[in-house]
This record gives sequence, structure tokens and C-alpha cells, in this order.
Amino acid sequence: MPSNTITNQTLALAGVAQAVALVQQLATTGTIDSNAFEASIGSLFISDEQGVAQVYGGLSGLKLGIAQLNDQMTGFKISNPEQARYAASLVFLENQLAKQPNMLKTIFSGIDRAQAQVDHFGLLHENVLANLGDIYHTTISTLQPRVMVNGEQEYLSRPDIVNKIRACLLAGIRSAILWKHCGGTRWKFLFFRKKIQAEIQQLLKQL
Repeated sequence: MPSNTITNQTLALAGVAQAVALVQQLATTGTIDSNAFEASIGSLFISDEQGVAQVYGGLSGLKLGIAQLNDQMTGFKISNPEQARYAASLVFLENQLAKQPNMLKTIFSGIDRAQAQVDHFGLLHENVLANLGDIYHTTISTLQPRVMVNGEQEYLSRPDIVNKIRACLLAGIRSAILWKHCGGTRWKFLFFRKKIQAEIQQLLKQL
């Protein structure tokens, strides 16, 4: 089955939407949708050979992202401008990253090392999240423009929250890479909007 289908593109977009929703949750409340967080962080360690949905542990792993994407694409106004800004920044940064093969190699090597930590400690252990956060901080956050996360200072000043936010941003980049791999482009997002909206409705029925 070809990967460049509207279904796969929509799933990958939902992955981006989920990552930025988690970033906003962490930055503003210090709490998180645990199922969505596990699925998004897990996506960093799963290839899409078994299908795009399986990258997130199945369709249920993208429940938050599909709902957020639906909210953002319904109506004439963007329902959450901050999430939309984060998502647009990640897609732009992925384009920048694609021109930096050495940086990509560094990221993949870092994720490979993090896999050993996952095997030892578990996916959401603080050591794993700190490692993923550091990968983002030393690579993608050096590209311009940086993603500027807004939120409550009491949460943004906590190292554990910062690590989770950076890990989620890394997961968002992974979904942006997947979106492009599945044939997603900016012009398709603009001109296939109705097709994407229809696909979201079909996915919501399956949840």
C-alpha cells in the first residue's frame, strides 16, 4: 500500500497537532494527557514500515491529535492560534532540518542511544526524557526561528517540564518528517483542505 495517501498525511498532521497540544498543556498547566504523551514519545522509536497509525501505537494513540486537528480546521477562525503557530514552526523547522544532513545524523544517533535507555528504564523515565530534551536542545533549537513556548513561569522554570516540552517538540518534528515522507506539502495542505477535513471525520468515527 502506498504511503502517500490522504489518510496517512492526515494521521501525520494529527501527530504534529498532538505534539503541540501536549507542549501547550505542559507549559500552561504542568499536566499532560498521559496516553497521548506516551504515544507521541513512542513515535520517536517506531518506524512507519508497519503503517503510519502504528507509529503512534494505533489510531487510539492519536485521539488527542485528531480531535485537535479537527478543531483547528473547522470554521473560519483558527481555534487555537498558539498551537497553530507551534505547528507551523515545526513544519518550517523540518524543512530547515532536511538541509542539514549532519544534524539529522546526530539526531538519529541520539535517538538510537535513547532506545537503550528505554530498554533499561522504560519509555517515560526521566532519564529518557532528559536525553530526548537534550537532543532537541542541541540540534533543532539551534535552527531559526526557534519555537518560543508561552506558558506559566512556574512550569517553564522546572527542568522536568522543560525536558518533556522539548521531547514533545522533537516528536512533533518526527511527525512533520513523516508528513513529508507521506507526500504532504504546504500547497496540498491549502488546496486539499476539504479532503483532509473529510478524512478527519472518518478517523473520528473509528475512535
